[in-house]
Amino acid sequence: MDKQSDQHLLLMKRLQEMQKEQLTISALNLSFAKVLDQKEFHLILNQNFKNEVRCNEIIILKAENSTVKSFYSSFSIEKDQEKPMDLYFEQCLQSPEPILFDLKDLSEKNDSAPFYCKTAKSLGMRMAVGFSLPSIQKSQEVVFLFYKNFILTDDIRERILEGISTQLSITIRNISIQQQLKLFQNHPISSAPEINTEKQEAKKGFHGIIGDSDMMQKVYEQISQVAPSQSNVIIYGETGTGKELIANAIHELSDASNQPMIRINCAAIPAHLIESELFGHEKGSFTGATEQRKGKFEQAHNSTIFLDEIGELPLELQGRLLRVLQEKEIERIGGNQRIKVNARVITATNRNLDHEVEKGNFRSDLFYRLNVFPIHLPPLRDRKEDIPLLANFFLEKHSEKLGKKVKGFSKKVMDSMIENSWLGNIRELENMVERSILTTKTATITEMAFPKTVETKNTEDHFQIKPLYEFEKEYIVKVVEKCKGRISGKNGAAVLLGLPSTTLISKMQKLGIEKKHHFKKIE
Repeated sequence: MDKQSDQHLLLMKRLQEMQKEQLTISALNLSFAKVLDQKEFHLILNQNFKNEVRCNEIIILKAENSTVKSFYSSFSIEKDQEKPMDLYFEQCLQSPEPILFDLKDLSEKNDSAPFYCKTAKSLGMRMAVGFSLPSIQKSQEVVFLFYKNFILTDDIRERILEGISTQLSITIRNISIQQQLKLFQNHPISSAPEINTEKQEAKKGFHGIIGDSDMMQKVYEQISQVAPSQSNVIIYGETGTGKELIANAIHELSDASNQPMIRINCAAIPAHLIESELFGHEKGSFTGATEQRKGKFEQAHNSTIFLDEIGELPLELQGRLLRVLQEKEIERIGGNQRIKVNARVITATNRNLDHEVEKGNFRSDLFYRLNVFPIHLPPLRDRKEDIPLLANFFLEKHSEKLGKKVKGFSKKVMDSMIENSWLGNIRELENMVERSILTTKTATITEMAFPKTVETKNTEDHFQIKPLYEFEKEYIVKVVEKCKGRISGKNGAAVLLGLPSTTLISKMQKLGIEKKHHFKKIE
């Protein structure tokens, strides 16, 4: 019985230790997840992390091409020192477990010894533990922990190091992105002398996104948080706010950045063709299918697929998309082979999908699958402090393209741009700047023809701003009512609207118009 009691006590003690380790891992991961700059990173490493892993000093090294550079060090080393990749670093990269090094074995005269180990030894460190962090977008980082006293392999808190390694890698990535962003903010576009080629434009701003307002800073932070994961993202924003740029930035910061992002606009493809576009088809599966074709999901295998205007996807295809998201496999039209696809899905919409779900136009189960990480992109009228930055960016871009030396805007024009409501958002602003470059006869734009806005002061009861699709829906309903519910034929609504009857029926399905609901009184 005594032996059983001892075993029971040992088991309970081990379980308590494991529970304590798990709590430590959770607390450290939470602390690292909140970090966005080097100062906070330094505090967490020195106040929390050092105590838990019981080390005296820390250095985090980052590989850049074939050299090694310090990302963080708790002791003083030469700033921005770059050295060829050494044996210690390479051993840690190749090992799935932490490696223990005895610094006593280092010879002071050994020129091949790593610079960071030499410095640590000179500070009285005896042992080092090196472990590699998970790679995010081909990054390669190794953390070295230094100890003044002799330790054994059993003394390494391996489970804690393993438990925090992924979050630590993400935090390092987030700090790097924030450093890039600050560098951009300190060197605004208006003072940049570089030639405005497409390649250079892509590097401007935050991965091609222009703006440094508080609202956009929040968006950049969200992009940085979600990009390294495989989570589905949905981008909400009005037409012309730059939703595709956000999707592109997420893709560029993901592990799939070396693969092309596959794009499809669900509103730009007829309903009877969109299934083939998404999932592909086999030769002879329908009239005109003269050869086998891979769909967008197959093309996006191990990459990202961006579904723009997801709210326009017909209901009958929403169920099939849901199955693809759940099962990670597709079947081509006319085929019976299940094809595995591993694609990260980013969607965008200018609609309120909550309302579309309530109205029965969008499946709730698909909505919850897509709405894992929502990003709300503000309209331009809510981030007016970004207008001068955007206007100067477009001025530089289109002046170069059009071959005109236009250098700026008059104060009157800039003030007018800031005051304008920009219902078409950034796309409208870009078009207006390009048009003004074409029409100006001077080096400064002194006039800009702004579109007339609807005056609503005295007509508030009679005019209501609605999404364009609602006006289209109301108009089609009225025309069909006028035609007494007839769609095709000589006196049908399709003829009055100048559309093929199949196109009109497809539009009605997209807009949620059903004869049985809207035309009972006629029938």
